[in-house]
Amino acid sequence: MTESDRQKFYTDQLRALVSEKETALGRRLTFCVVTFGCQMNARDSEKLTGILTEAGYKETDSEQADFVLYNTCTVRENANERLYGRLGHLNHYKKSHPETVIAVCGCMMQEPAEVENVRNKLTFVDIVFGTHNIFKLAELLYTHLSTGERVFDVWEDTDLIVEDLPSKRKYSFKSGVNIMFGCNNFCSYCIVPYVRGRERSRKPEDIISEIKALADDGVVEIMLLGQNVNSYGKNLGHPITFAQLMKQIEEIDGIKRIRFMTSHPKDLSDELIETMAESKKICRHLHLPLQSGSSRVLKAMNRHYTKEQYLDLVDRIKTAIPDISLTTDIIVGFPGETEEDFEETLDVVKKIRFDNAFTFIYSKRDGTAAAKLPQVPEDVIKDRFNRLLSLVQKNTSEVCGRDIGKVVEVLTEEADSRVEGMLTGRLSNNIMVHFEGDSSLISRIVKVRLLESKGFYYYGRLEE
Repeated sequence: MTESDRQKFYTDQLRALVSEKETALGRRLTFCVVTFGCQMNARDSEKLTGILTEAGYKETDSEQADFVLYNTCTVRENANERLYGRLGHLNHYKKSHPETVIAVCGCMMQEPAEVENVRNKLTFVDIVFGTHNIFKLAELLYTHLSTGERVFDVWEDTDLIVEDLPSKRKYSFKSGVNIMFGCNNFCSYCIVPYVRGRERSRKPEDIISEIKALADDGVVEIMLLGQNVNSYGKNLGHPITFAQLMKQIEEIDGIKRIRFMTSHPKDLSDELIETMAESKKICRHLHLPLQSGSSRVLKAMNRHYTKEQYLDLVDRIKTAIPDISLTTDIIVGFPGETEEDFEETLDVVKKIRFDNAFTFIYSKRDGTAAAKLPQVPEDVIKDRFNRLLSLVQKNTSEVCGRDIGKVVEVLTEEADSRVEGMLTGRLSNNIMVHFEGDSSLISRIVKVRLLESKGFYYYGRLEE
C-alpha cells in the first residue's frame, strides 16, 4: 500500500466518524484553517483544506469552529507571538466548547523548544505536526477523535514526497504548484533549512501531470513554488534544470501565465534568463532577494555572491528582458552591519531602482549562525529602516508609472473590496490595477488601458 493509499484509507475512516458525530449533533461539523507566512504555507493550507473537505467537514472563516488548525511560520519572531496570541483567545472559547479540537502545524512546530512549550504549557492544543507530514492530517485527526488523546507527530526530516493529495484552491483560475521542498543554502540568518529540511525535487512528470490537471480545471496562471527554485532538479536521478522544466510547462495548453518564486541569485543561470526572454507565458516579473548591498555582510550572511556579482546579474537580466519588473527582499540591521555597509545597500537600491522592495528588520532566530553575533542597536536599525523605506517608496512611485497610457493584458482576480463596481487584476509584471467592470470578468484575461499610477498600483479603463 502506498502512503497515498494509506491516507485515503484514513480519510474514509475519518469521514465515517465525522458523519456519526454530525448525526448525533444534528448539524455539520466545521473547520477553520489559519495560515501564517509564505506562499509555500498557503499552498500547504490548500492541501490541508482539501483533506478536511474530503473527510466531510464544512469550511468556515470563523475560528469558533469544531476543528481549528493553525499552519505556522517562524521566519520572524513576531510570527510566533501572533500564534500564541491567537491560541490564547481560542483557549477561552474552548473552555465553554470543550469538543473543539485545536491543531498546530507548520514551520514553527519543527522547532523542538516550541513543541515542548505547546506540550507542557498549552495543554488545550490537541494535535501537533510539522512541515514534513502534512499528508497525515486525516490519520492524526482520526487518532485523536478515536482515542481522545493528544497527538504529537513531528518529523525531523524526510525524503518522502506524497503525490495526489486532495486540494481546495482559494482561486479557481490560478494556483501554486510545489516543484521542490526544503533548502540547502543555510543563510546565516535563516531558520528555513532547519524547519523545511534539505532540498528534494518533485519528478518533472508529476509536476507536468498536476499542471495539466489544473489547466483542465480552468486554471490559467500557475506559481511554481520552492525555497530556491533555481536549484530545482539537481537531486533527481535524472537531473533536469529549472529552465528545462519551464520549457516543458510552457507547452501545456490552457496555461497562459507562469510565475515562480523564490530565486536565489547565486543559482540564477543564463539558461533561465534566455528561457524567460524567449517565453510567451513566463511573466515579466522576477523576485530576486538582495538581502544586503554590502559584500562583507553578504559573506557573513553566507549568500555566496558579492554586490558586484548581483549588479552584473541584474544587468544581464535587464539587457535580455528590458520590460522585466524586479522586486527584492532586504534585511536591515544584520549583526555587525556598519553605516558603511548600509550605505552600500542604499547604493544598490539607487542603481537598480527596484519596482518594489520588501524591507525587513533583522529578526534573531535561535539556532542560526547569526544569532551568536553581536547585534546592532535597535535605534540604529530603526533609523536605517526608515531611510531605506523612504528610498524604496520614492523609486517605486517613479518606476511603476512607466506604463501609463499603455493597453495591457490583466488577469481579473476579484471584485475591489473598497469600491463597488470596481475590479482588481494583475499585470504580467505583478503590479495590480483597479478598473470598472462586471464580476463576470473575474478569472478572465482582459485588456485594460492604464490611466493613473498610484505607485504600487494603477487605475485603468477596460478596453473593448
